[in-house]
Amino acid sequence: MLELRNINQYYGGSHILRDVSLEAKPGQVTVILGRNGVGKTTLLKSLMGLVPVKTGSISFEGRSLAQATPYQRARAGIGFVPQGREIFARLSVQENLRMGLATKPGSTPIPPELFELFPVLRQMLHRRGGDLSGGQQQQLAIARALAARPRLLVLDEPTEGIQPSIIKDIGRVIRMLADRGDMAILLVEQYYDFARELADAYLVMQRGEVIARGPGKDMEADGVRQLVSI
Repeated sequence: MLELRNINQYYGGSHILRDVSLEAKPGQVTVILGRNGVGKTTLLKSLMGLVPVKTGSISFEGRSLAQATPYQRARAGIGFVPQGREIFARLSVQENLRMGLATKPGSTPIPPELFELFPVLRQMLHRRGGDLSGGQQQQLAIARALAARPRLLVLDEPTEGIQPSIIKDIGRVIRMLADRGDMAILLVEQYYDFARELADAYLVMQRGEVIARGPGKDMEADGVRQLVSI
């Protein structure tokens, strides 16, 4: 579904991404691991068109995204949950969810399944986003990305600053979405145990390049925990 080939990215004179290639397949969770500053978030920003790619190619469902704007990528079927959630604090939960439908006709209803995935959002529909706890805001950010029913869901460190009980809920939802078979999930994560539990495929980044990759079931045997702690 998603294919990145030989992505290179620079900030000033610094070579941030070095020939990064990856694939994300329907029905699978592809996890990117690595410490802070290795280029994971830059890779996702490049994927979403928030920063231009210097060299390399990005294709989604066989279509090149090289010239596509961020909103065109969203309209093509890519949902993005950024690091730090970036919900609209002054808007209600309902209004935040409707922002996820910005690429759809104005009469498009909020999908009821969002409240099945995250029941707490139904209870807080008219509360302002800024009044929610960090974990509730993360659930709202994921639901907002799912509102337009994307075929690729991209999550940037969804466990950051979240209490363990909600981390479990988020993991359950991610696994459920992947198991449906019609959505690919690309997950950037530092929390090794969470990543290992969900990964169908993994990549480890270090200094802007992929230094290891393989099936999720091989993460322990491949010593991935040690790689991401270096």
